[in-house]
Amino acid sequence: TYRGTMIRTNKNQNAKKRNYLEGVKEHRVKESTMVFGIRAVIEAIAAGKDFDRILLRRDMSSAIARELIDALKGKEIAIQRVPREKLDRMTEKNHQGVIAFLSQISYQKIEDIVPFVFEQGKVPFFVILDGVTDVRNFGAIARTCECAGVDAIIIPTQGAASINADAIKTSAGALHNIAVCRTENLTNCINFLAESGIKIVAATEKATKNYTQCSMKEPIAIVMGAEDVGINSERLKLCEEQVRIPMSGKIASLNVSVSAGILIYEVLRQRENF
Repeated sequence: TYRGTMIRTNKNQNAKKRNYLEGVKEHRVKESTMVFGIRAVIEAIAAGKDFDRILLRRDMSSAIARELIDALKGKEIAIQRVPREKLDRMTEKNHQGVIAFLSQISYQKIEDIVPFVFEQGKVPFFVILDGVTDVRNFGAIARTCECAGVDAIIIPTQGAASINADAIKTSAGALHNIAVCRTENLTNCINFLAESGIKIVAATEKATKNYTQCSMKEPIAIVMGAEDVGINSERLKLCEEQVRIPMSGKIASLNVSVSAGILIYEVLRQRENF
C-alpha cells in the first residue's frame, strides 16, 4: 500500500510539474504578443499596428487614459473593459491598466477588397461570420475558405474569435494567405456588399429552401452565424436569400465549420460544374 501511495504521489507531482511548465510556456507566448502600458499602446496605435483586442481597466480616468481612449476612436479594434485583477493575472509587469494583444495577421478593408476583386475580372465570393467566437471553428472555416478560393472572410470587431496561435494552427496557416476584413458595424457592411451587387445568402435552420436550390453563380457572400443563437435577427432580414442544410438524423444541427464547408463547396460546384 505504501509503495502504491508513493507511485501515485510521484504521478501527481509529475502532473503538477507538467501543468506548471505548460502554464509558464503559455504565459511566455502571451507576453510575446502583448503591449503593456498606456504610452506604449498609444505609440503602437500611431504606428499602425494591428491589434486582436485591447483590455482596459474599468475605472481608468486619468488624463493619459483619456488620451488612449481618443487614440482608439474610429479604430476597428475589439476593446474590453475588465477589472484590474484580470490584468494582474496576465502579467506581473506595470501594465498601467491596459494590455494590448498584437494581431498575428494584418486586417484588410472590405471597401478595398470588393473593387479589387471586380477589377481582377473575378466573380466575388465572401464569407461573413456573425458571432462565431470559437477559435478552432474559425480556423477550420478559414482553411476551407482558402482552399476554395474565397476572396475574403468578414468578421465583426466585437463578438468574433480571436485570431491567435490556435486559430492560425487550426487553419493550417491559411490565415496568412487569405484576406480577413474586420468591421465595426456588420449591418453596414452587409448593406455595402448588397449595394455593390453582391448577393447575400444566410445559412439558417429557420429557412425552408434547401441550399442546393439557391443560385450561387453570381457574386455572393455567405453568412454563417453562431451555433447557439445563429445569425442576428436584424442582419438576417437583410439577406436576399435564406437557405438550410437538410437534416435526417436525431441531432438538429451541424458544427458551424462543417456547415460552412458544405455551402462554400456548393458555390464551387455550381460555378465549376463538378
